[in-house]
Amino acid sequence: MLVVGPAWVGDMVMAQSLFMRLRQLRPQCEIDVLAPAWSLPLLSRMPEVRSGIEMPLGHGAFGFGARRALGYSLRQKNYTQAILLPNSWKSALTPFFASIPRRTGFRGEMRYGLLNDFRVLDESLLKTTVQRFVALAEESNVREAPSIAAPRFKVDVSQRESLMRRLKLDASKPAVALMPGAEYGPAKQWPAGHFGALAKQLHKQGIACWVFGSKKERELGEFIRIESGHAAVNLCGQTSLTDVIDLVSGCRAAVSNDSGLMHIAAASGVPVAAIYGSSSPEHTPPLTDRKAIHWLHLSCAPCFERTCPLGHTNCLKQIAPEAVIGSLRRLQAL
Repeated sequence: MLVVGPAWVGDMVMAQSLFMRLRQLRPQCEIDVLAPAWSLPLLSRMPEVRSGIEMPLGHGAFGFGARRALGYSLRQKNYTQAILLPNSWKSALTPFFASIPRRTGFRGEMRYGLLNDFRVLDESLLKTTVQRFVALAEESNVREAPSIAAPRFKVDVSQRESLMRRLKLDASKPAVALMPGAEYGPAKQWPAGHFGALAKQLHKQGIACWVFGSKKERELGEFIRIESGHAAVNLCGQTSLTDVIDLVSGCRAAVSNDSGLMHIAAASGVPVAAIYGSSSPEHTPPLTDRKAIHWLHLSCAPCFERTCPLGHTNCLKQIAPEAVIGSLRRLQAL
């Protein structure tokens, strides 16, 4: 089987629930995933996936010729079915040119001819992104919301130990992972000052805080380190996605915005305190039973905007660090 994967980190993590369902229904199936290059190491931590195949085009690029050439090159793999997670027209080109006999996906962007196994998306039934992914594993349109197996990554403990030595992390102290970024935009980011105050309070309780993020968030991590009284460790830009899996799996818990790293933390097996602003936990919750959701249900939320249209971001500012401390206690992380 070939699965055409999504372009966002969180969605790729949630796609593992689909892979689990496919292997449950068809234990002998072999699953390859066509995905962006950044996600291939992530896929290597999913035991259900045989191999990741790099999509040679960036997010949003059309590249008709490249998609056709890739499809031709995949014909020799003799896939029997393709499942498309994106709803775009262009995402259906490669499976079509690969001559995969059954091409499954939700109706969208007039993909008639490119797909031949259409599913109707009932948003009132399939309310979450992961439910929509998993529903595509079934033989036809589902009549009830599917049960979800939570993503769970393979963890490399020896790699974690090596990383801790390289990054000079103190193995003698328990740690909480902080994930202050959100690629989508600032309307999903809990104030950096709140993260700093949280780290300062945790430090007083003997808990270390490791700040994770991309190179673009290095300055954000440094601000949090300073706000914490230099208690937090800024790891932004120093870890790959698989490094995050290994390091976070050894933490007491993770505190995160609604972001790709939130889903990685949940799939790494730690409790998650998840903070929501412009988005909604009803659509993209962390897929773990050990979670605490911070969402204020303001009248203006969820707006799903990248920046606050009202200019105040009260949906995030009014979530106090003390409330997050309380949720970490309830999760027995402190």
